[in-house]
Amino acid sequence: MSIGKRVRLERLINRDTGKTVLVPMDHGVSSGPMKGIVNLKETVQKIAEGGANAIILHKGMVEAGHRGKGKDLGLIIHMSASTDLSLRKNDKVLVCTVEEAIKLGADGVSIHVNIGAEDEKQMLKDFGEVSKKCLEWQMPLLAMMYYRGPEVKNPYDPKAIAHIARIAAELGADIVKVPYTGDPESFREVVEGCPVPVVIAGGPKVDSDEALLKMVYDAVVVAGCAGLSIGRNIFQHDNVPLITSVLAKIVHEGISVEEALNFMKNVA
Repeated sequence: MSIGKRVRLERLINRDTGKTVLVPMDHGVSSGPMKGIVNLKETVQKIAEGGANAIILHKGMVEAGHRGKGKDLGLIIHMSASTDLSLRKNDKVLVCTVEEAIKLGADGVSIHVNIGAEDEKQMLKDFGEVSKKCLEWQMPLLAMMYYRGPEVKNPYDPKAIAHIARIAAELGADIVKVPYTGDPESFREVVEGCPVPVVIAGGPKVDSDEALLKMVYDAVVVAGCAGLSIGRNIFQHDNVPLITSVLAKIVHEGISVEEALNFMKNVA
């Protein structure tokens, strides 16, 4: 790994803890404007105040999210897209290049691959091409891996999640994002089977802060994953800086769920 890639990775992953808090806000392409990403600059400021390591945006939103002041944040530019309006929304296409991301000041790029989708083979081919370019430019690559498709019965199946995480590592990802399997025992097997850092996806908006904190604690502290990549459960929270801060404390300091809830209560 060159010094350039090491420097970029340290903008995305805390160099002391080896863990990360990533906040994806690429939802505007798939789902349109929604609470939390309408005024992107304002939300990015709150996320930065809370101590996130990096944000994930589509290329056209870099200007909208750039503040020019305040605490710095790493920037990952997302390269994949599909929309909820499509009849085949699981089929992702590339809408950006590594070279474009470099010109926009990115510290890393990300792609989305749905294993089990009808267009899986094209997404894997795209993965290979992006990985090749990332190697050429020494650009960190985050692979968002999901088990989704017409024949998929359980998108959280532990064996399938372990498999898709390994696929990402095999094809050259530096960080792998996968859904949480539901319990730390099975998720530990996912982490152990993947030789690069694994982070958990947030999924649909949860019913309570406690449920979110427990999921992150179990995945990071108990199962040993490298952190989180959570969007709506952060940027749509009623107190974005606070939820970002307490999640960062779990990820980087390993505080318990009880300590996290007390922290939120005392700060609020």
